[in-house]
Amino acid sequence: MTTAELRGDYSRAGPDYAVEQDWASYTAGEHALYRRLFERQSKLVPRYACPEWIDAIAGLDSAREIPRFDQVSRKLRAATGWEIVAVPGLIPDDAFFTHLANRRFPVTVWLRRPEEFDYIVEPDVFHDFFGHVPLLFDRVYADHLHEYGKGGLKAMRLDAVKMLARLYWFTIEFGLMHTPAGIRAYGAGLLSSGGELAYCVDDPRPQRLPFELERIMRTAYQIDRYQDTYFVIDSFEQLMRETAPDFTPIYARLRKLPLLTS
Repeated sequence: MTTAELRGDYSRAGPDYAVEQDWASYTAGEHALYRRLFERQSKLVPRYACPEWIDAIAGLDSAREIPRFDQVSRKLRAATGWEIVAVPGLIPDDAFFTHLANRRFPVTVWLRRPEEFDYIVEPDVFHDFFGHVPLLFDRVYADHLHEYGKGGLKAMRLDAVKMLARLYWFTIEFGLMHTPAGIRAYGAGLLSSGGELAYCVDDPRPQRLPFELERIMRTAYQIDRYQDTYFVIDSFEQLMRETAPDFTPIYARLRKLPLLTS
């Protein structure tokens, strides 16, 4: 997909695809829509989100209006050394991995339209901020994402980005975690979804498998419907530990194996 096919305004982007957030340009209607999205998810997350995410969102004061990225970045830098970088939308792999490898998380500046309240194809500011940003305040999760960015740059050199993308999908976007209260979500695609957040925890239909690195990197994912399979970690420490080895021999091994559909 090229930038010409994406919704964002890429004409203002720099070489790293960063743009100004231009917070003053958001309309009252956009702030109201963001607030409605936040209120809907706020009714769900106490039941379905992992404790680390719940603890972090409580300190962000981000329910009333689209957040100012610069203000949140100041808090992030003090907590885990991360910051938010505004981007026009989806960005190329090399730019994305480079930002993560430098503890910068790309957050889309535009907000979905009212008719897209329940579903949007491309990630918008609500998905990126509500889903991703809170866990950047968790030291172990933040360190894992930093290592993922460095691993992504290496995967590009090894022509292995598709395999690594599956790991991102089934963890950072659609990951589940065992907690004392039961299985809970930590993936941003789940936390920002009005329907899949309850489905991934309560519905009997999907598989919920233990985290297994090579199985994940062989598993195809769904982009236009709820997932058939989720993978469950015990903790962010486990995620960090089990993704620490050199992936080079893993990529070589997986190239010889078929893709799994579920």
